Amino acid sequence: MDWGIHKLAKIFTLLIFSTVFLSSCNSTTGALKVSDTASANAGARAGNLRVVAVLPPPQNTRQGADQLISENDLLEVDVFQVDDLDRTVRVDSNGRISMPLIGVIQAAGKTIPAVEAELERKYGANYLQSPEITVFMKESSGQRMTLDGQFSRPGIYPTTTSSSLVQAVAQAGGFTKLADESKIYVFRQFGETKLVANYSMKEIRNGKKPDPRLFGGDVVVAFTSSSKVAINNLKSALGLASSAARIAVPF
Repeated sequence: MDWGIHKLAKIFTLLIFSTVFLSSCNSTTGALKVSDTASANAGARAGNLRVVAVLPPPQNTRQGADQLISENDLLEVDVFQVDDLDRTVRVDSNGRISMPLIGVIQAAGKTIPAVEAELERKYGANYLQSPEITVFMKESSGQRMTLDGQFSRPGIYPTTTSSSLVQAVAQAGGFTKLADESKIYVFRQFGETKLVANYSMKEIRNGKKPDPRLFGGDVVVAFTSSSKVAINNLKSALGLASSAARIAVPF
């Protein structure tokens, strides 16, 4: 994961504080009220991190219809009626694959149809007449999401074309007792910018907000509820006090 939880918490605190401060300054003019803070956070930036209300699908995927190839993916290339050119190839650390006759081409960051089209163009230019090439994804290292923070089973999980936030939470065994279910942040790389959106599981479960789709490379962080921590600490303190009282005054 690119961002540690403590670093993320500091960034969000800074972004939200800045918004609240600006809201307070403008409250007398009516331009922005403190109650508008949640919506006003959209567009706030910290470095290359930008807060958005809703995460868009990854770039160059036809609104999420296509899957982007990643480094270390295993591809099966089938050249119709030319078995000698068929290959199973691993995308290297530079995002490239190597094919007979045409050599190296860039694959990572492109969709499977885009790679098929490039292979057909290169083979068709000098070697084959109207080639028909099909690329299959045999193994995908890029189609995984990271669930971190207050999940019962945080970790890295595979994504599918139907993965959603609710499904991801279920895969991770739900939340811990200390999770703030209104502070579930999803991070997504979008070109050179990392986007983040805040989702509330309560609003999603109640049907007030749609269940967002998740994609390979997404990072989902469940933050800790400060009020739940305070209550938990209070219970612990009361438990210790009760134990001390029993020891001091034995029956």
